[in-house]
Amino acid sequence: MTAIAATGQTTDTASFEYEKKGRWLTQWEPDNPRFWESGGEQTAKKNLWFSVFAENLGFSVWVLFGSIVTAMGAAGFTFLEGLGKGNPTAVANALLLTSVPTLVGATLRIPYTFAVPKFGGRAFTTFSAAMLLFPTLGLAYFVNQPGTPMWVFLLLAALAGVGGGNFSSSMANISFFFPEGKKGAALGINAAGGNLGVAQTQLAAPLLITLGTHLLAKDAAGYRFGLTLAILVWVPFILVAAFGALRYMDSIASAKADGKSYKLALTNPHTWIMSFLYIGTFGSFIGFSFAFPTLIKANFPHLAQIGWISTVGNLAFLGALVGSFSRPVGGWISDKVGGARITVIVFTGMAVAVALIMTALTMKSFPLYLAAFLLLFVLTGVGNGSTYRMIPSIFGATAKKYAAEHGMQLTEAQASARRQAGAAIGVIGAVGAFGGFILQQALRLSNINFGSMAPAFWAYAVAFVVMAGVTWWCYLRTSFATDKVPSLAYANV
Repeated sequence: MTAIAATGQTTDTASFEYEKKGRWLTQWEPDNPRFWESGGEQTAKKNLWFSVFAENLGFSVWVLFGSIVTAMGAAGFTFLEGLGKGNPTAVANALLLTSVPTLVGATLRIPYTFAVPKFGGRAFTTFSAAMLLFPTLGLAYFVNQPGTPMWVFLLLAALAGVGGGNFSSSMANISFFFPEGKKGAALGINAAGGNLGVAQTQLAAPLLITLGTHLLAKDAAGYRFGLTLAILVWVPFILVAAFGALRYMDSIASAKADGKSYKLALTNPHTWIMSFLYIGTFGSFIGFSFAFPTLIKANFPHLAQIGWISTVGNLAFLGALVGSFSRPVGGWISDKVGGARITVIVFTGMAVAVALIMTALTMKSFPLYLAAFLLLFVLTGVGNGSTYRMIPSIFGATAKKYAAEHGMQLTEAQASARRQAGAAIGVIGAVGAFGGFILQQALRLSNINFGSMAPAFWAYAVAFVVMAGVTWWCYLRTSFATDKVPSLAYANV
């Protein structure tokens, strides 16, 4: 082994030790100020930015179907014809195609969380980025075959789900690189950078589809060419991300899986309470992000006649954009006043936003509809930040209480709490992403069985009120709910 500093030069100060094969860091002490200042910070930030780039592309591919299904009917795919006229079958098929990537991505978040300790952050980031080539290249081929049956696109949608798993592996990897006092900011940047991939796809795809019709003609062949451009545009970036991870990222040898912490986290009721709440925040963000282009086209088909609005995808990208930027704000505000208080406000506001959406549909007012949805997206972003802020506070507070009641050393209890919180975040992130699938399926089934999505929207408004109540009951009351699930108002969670 050779000791080398961040600059690559031998040093007598804090240094990095690499194995001769691969870029495995056998020494990594981010909580050591001397180590951090003499190159640790530089290396951590380098890995963060490559991680953000790869995760951002993962989200871009994950949401790709949400942006292209609105044009596939015009491209000659009969199972989506009439989507712009509110055809119930086409709307149901579109929501099915956009929900399958959500389901697969949510499922993959669980094994992806464990993959980094097993294979190393460098190797797995390279692998997860390269995997994005399969859905993009496959989709680019079959979108030019108008006779392709829907089941083929369902398989491709499932392959696009690999992009959703990247979030968990990326977050798990970056958490090992930064000291405790800087993890929150680093993970916030990582998460927000990934979430922005949704907005950039929803902006770029309609522009490229429109470009394709201008270059050829506004017919089925033109739309297929535009769809091809909207898909293949990501391929060079994916190749750069995979090469960059392979060439420049590092793996930390000490980043090992902690099976005991995962077992404790899975048996801790707070993990499942927070998973339920995260379904409401992140599940709503990702579910509505995937469905928003379809919802706009189905409910306001006349917008297709307004050239500039149609060109930028009926402004659907704005939802994911404001939701992504509001996520760090939610964490920052929660640091000041407590995550639970912000989360209660968020869920209450989300219920009001749904009521405004339904009012807009009754009035057939697109400006009110867009404004209400943007409010909903902002609140989901703030809620994503506030719920993630709650997790370490909850586990820290319960550790403090446990240590006091059992005569345990506080430092030992807090160390265990940090490990459990890290494990819980992986579980909560996966369950929350499943919420996106549930939401889209609720909209789809409501449309099939009732001829309207209104029942699903109102059901979600009720669910948001329930989630606000659960947050207050478990984390804001001044008395204990039960011995196992205490109220943690004193912990400012």
